[in-house]
Amino acid sequence: MTSDPVTPPYGTPETPRVAVRGEARLEVDPELARITVTVGARGTDRRAALDDLTRRNAQIIALIKSYGDTIEKLETGSLSISPELTKRGRGERVRAYHGRVHLTVELTDFTTLGELTTRLADHELTRVDGPWWSLRPDSPAHATARRQAVRDAVQRAREYAEALDTRLAALVELADLGAENAGGYGAPAVPGALRSRSAYGAAEQDEAPPLDLEPQRQQVHAQVNARFTMAPPQLNG
Repeated sequence: MTSDPVTPPYGTPETPRVAVRGEARLEVDPELARITVTVGARGTDRRAALDDLTRRNAQIIALIKSYGDTIEKLETGSLSISPELTKRGRGERVRAYHGRVHLTVELTDFTTLGELTTRLADHELTRVDGPWWSLRPDSPAHATARRQAVRDAVQRAREYAEALDTRLAALVELADLGAENAGGYGAPAVPGALRSRSAYGAAEQDEAPPLDLEPQRQQVHAQVNARFTMAPPQLNG
């Protein structure tokens, strides 16, 4: 029995190879907006501070949930109750207790985002940070960028072949950038613009008008490595 000949990992005069990198860069509208909400409480008694924090946290969560399906995600992060110490005489005494709860909110409706951000920031001892804009991991924009990167690779290889007065014969390999060494590929996620509004110590008044928040366009980047074989060029012509 004879085994099939092993194809060498390089080109030969009979089957020359061309290696190219295809790239695509898109600018698209974001699909998600994320904000963080910090709910605070302060009191001279630990239990009173904790009760106050519990009440305010429940109010904030109820407000967020009232926006229904426009809320993609609501998660509670860290909770802390810490004493504020003051020195008097020879010892330390607790001056007050500070409580904080951190929430993360993701929204899909950016009109809701402006209204909700304003209403949250209007609450006493409540801080709002964000928004951070992003795409979903399975956004069609990523697939579109990958397809464009492949087409760019084919076009580049074809131009090299035409420069040698020949043509592409076959695709040998197509790989995401970094796939050969099992590393990561693609561009890192583009962070959104950071805007914040806080209302620490402010008393609740009549509702403020919604903030006008302009979504930040997202950059999508895709790269592929491709190798093709070509028909042998006539270099002596």
